Amino acid sequence: MISEKWMQIANNKISPVYLLYGTEAYFIEETLKRLKRNLNENGEVEVINFDLEEKNIEEVIYEADTIPFFSDRKLVVARNAFFLKATEKGKEKVVHDLNILEQWLHSPSPTAITVFIAPYEKLDERKKITKAIKQHAEVIEASSLQPHDLKGWILHEVSSFGKTISEEALNTLIEVGGSNLVHLQTELMKIATYLGELDEIDAETVRLLLVRTLEQDVFTLGNAYLSGNRSEAIEIYHDLLKRKEDPLKLNALIATQVRLMIQVSHLKKKGYHAQQIANQLKVHPYRVKLLFDNPSLQNDKKLLTTLNDLATVDLQLKTLNINRERILEMFLMK
Repeated sequence: MISEKWMQIANNKISPVYLLYGTEAYFIEETLKRLKRNLNENGEVEVINFDLEEKNIEEVIYEADTIPFFSDRKLVVARNAFFLKATEKGKEKVVHDLNILEQWLHSPSPTAITVFIAPYEKLDERKKITKAIKQHAEVIEASSLQPHDLKGWILHEVSSFGKTISEEALNTLIEVGGSNLVHLQTELMKIATYLGELDEIDAETVRLLLVRTLEQDVFTLGNAYLSGNRSEAIEIYHDLLKRKEDPLKLNALIATQVRLMIQVSHLKKKGYHAQQIANQLKVHPYRVKLLFDNPSLQNDKKLLTTLNDLATVDLQLKTLNINRERILEMFLMK
């Protein structure tokens, strides 16, 4: 569990090498923050960042092995460790000498905490370097939270701000704000500041202050269209246009939502429950939870027709020399 890894850091049980992998940016950045905090307690912290899509591994190792100037240990952060995942031949910008890295992992620098970050859902477990780094590094998986765990995380964050939150407000926060932890943490901080001395976060405050994500707005737009509420769909669409969103991008996001609905419908009819569907489709469990009981899933024919129409809209947006905003609007008015 990531909380156990954080507890070890807090208790000064620091490993010389870490591997952070997964798509949840909050857990990656929070782990780095906790490592920096630990180093700060022992003097000024020196942090050196590398992008492994731009710099080779030899530079990272050289920096890690160089004695720090300002403290006993420094933090060396190597982001985008793409060599740990399956890559297409010829696509790499930088060629890394992974033999040097494998040798170094057996005896890493005692004066540096070296963190490799692989912001990918999966690593290539067949690779020799993946096996080596997992063997010698402290591994922390930064994966998305399950719906129940997401609520637990929000309650913990709310408590850290000295607040409580009603059940309605909690559900509204997730429904409107989505599941991105970085976004939710920022919004909770804003809400807590707005409340001042007041203790409880209620649903009205959440609706008033919460910044909706693009994905959530598109989800609501798609639902409105599929349920026949054209006026709501158009209203949301116009709001997105005011925010300078591109019709081509919006069309693609709506198509992605409809495609996911078709897949969820198919697997649900085969007897899969929501968590199994999320695992099968490799999507966030909360996205499946929102769709699982959606009435539109009952009409497969309409979903397939809508997806086909969106493909036509996509072609028109890319080829017709007319008002692009109007093309998608006409579709939503059908």
